[in-house]
This record gives sequence, structure tokens and C-alpha cells, in this order.
Amino acid sequence: MNSRLLMTLKLWTIPGPMKRADYLRNKGIFHHMGSRVMIIPRRIPLYSKLISFGNNVWIASGVNFVTHDVAHFMLNGREDGIRYQEKIGCIEIGDNVFVGSNSQILYDVKIGNNVVVAAGAVVTKDVPSNSVVGGIPAKVIGSFDDFLQKIVSYRVPSG
Repeated sequence: MNSRLLMTLKLWTIPGPMKRADYLRNKGIFHHMGSRVMIIPRRIPLYSKLISFGNNVWIASGVNFVTHDVAHFMLNGREDGIRYQEKIGCIEIGDNVFVGSNSQILYDVKIGNNVVVAAGAVVTKDVPSNSVVGGIPAKVIGSFDDFLQKIVSYRVPSG
């Protein structure tokens, strides 16, 4: 059994998304994982070393990181004799990012700082800092500051 599968099975035994993130950090599964990272998914993506997380990153359930595609298998099955290589690429997530449930983050994408990715979004290109994105493909639908203003009524008083 390969080590990625074994580690994925191990993730199912670790209660709590912060503890899962600590396990992944300690095992060096990703290229970089900052502090205060929460990961609910229990599956290690292929080519996980191509993924970096900043600080204070929260990954909701069902999020899928796609670091490659398999179109080359289909293309190489054609009878024209042309050979194609697998396309792989990095995913970089900045600081203070929330990725909503069932989102897809594709390769060659950089998500800036202070970003909210709406549930179900498909991120196919870079996301600028201080933005909220959603849709298929994901587009900027608001600013991070607007998001903060909308949720201010939910803020818990300090002290």
C-alpha cells in the first residue's frame, strides 16, 4: 500500500481539523503549511508537495485541490503518434483565507491574502488579495472589506 493512501487512512483516525493539520504539517505533506491552519478534508491530494498554505487558513469540507490533470492519457490514446505530458502545477494559498465547502482549486493558481472562496466555487485562475470569489469559474464578487461589513453584526464582543 502506498504511503499517500496510508496517511489518508491515518487522517480518518485523527479527531479535529486542527489536529489533522498538525499531523500533515509534522509529516511535511505539503510544500508549506503556516500556523493556525484548519483542514476538514481527510484526503491527501496527489502531488501535495505542490501546495502551500499561509497562516490562518481554513479549509471547509469537500474542498478538492487539483494539482494535475489527466487529459494527456486521452490525447496519447489518439492514433496521430503525438505524445503529450501530464500537466501539473502549484497551488499557493495566502494568509487569512477561507475556502468554502465543495470548492475546487485547480493547479497554477495563487490565492492572495484576506480572501474568501465561496462554497462550490471552481478556482481556475489567480485570486487577488482582499477579495471574495464565487461561481464556476470563480470570479470576484466582492471585497474582503465588504464581507467584514456584512458580518459585523455576528461579531462577538471582546473581553
